[in-house]
Amino acid sequence: MIVAIDGPAGAGKSTVARRLAERLGFRYLDTGAMYRALTWLALQRGLPTGDGPPLGELALANPVTFDREGRVWIAGVDVTASIRQTRIDQQVPVVARHPAVREVMRDRQRQLGAEGDVVIEGRDIGTVVAPDAEVKVYLNADSSIRARRRQAERPGIGGDALATDLRLRDQSDAARMRPAADAEQIDTTTLEVDDVVARIERLVRERQPA
Repeated sequence: MIVAIDGPAGAGKSTVARRLAERLGFRYLDTGAMYRALTWLALQRGLPTGDGPPLGELALANPVTFDREGRVWIAGVDVTASIRQTRIDQQVPVVARHPAVREVMRDRQRQLGAEGDVVIEGRDIGTVVAPDAEVKVYLNADSSIRARRRQAERPGIGGDALATDLRLRDQSDAARMRPAADAEQIDTTTLEVDDVVARIERLVRERQPA
């Protein structure tokens, strides 16, 4: 079974998806980490992030992998911590918008998603990557709450800078930030993580084969 969780930055996707996967005993696939890993590798190798075709070739030659502990690997390097740096935050939207990159990444995400029960979170999972997912969820929240959550994740970055980053991310992701027609939409503004997880878990249990 595939559980697809979409939504903008700060909506709670990663936290909810990770905890849901633990509750269900499913694998957790963070597609955003895949784009971050490619961005890290491009910067390491001095490739311009504005040039799509070479980045697509780089992604094809260096497929992102996840180990059993959920660590992220690319080109034989564990980049789990490195991809959360501010410089990656700044460049990943540039890398992710290239069609050549997205094509390679989507194929890789489908490969990983086909390996068994999985919770996949990202921007266009229910609409493009896994349109046949048994459960589709779209999380959203007020922009002020999303900015506050991002601040908690990145305490070293000022609030104004994070708010600006969030606005730019939303603009960059606008074409992909739309719920699938059959997605369950959940506003997480006033909800606790466990409440959101429990609601999605009920959906999964209802749709699992008897």
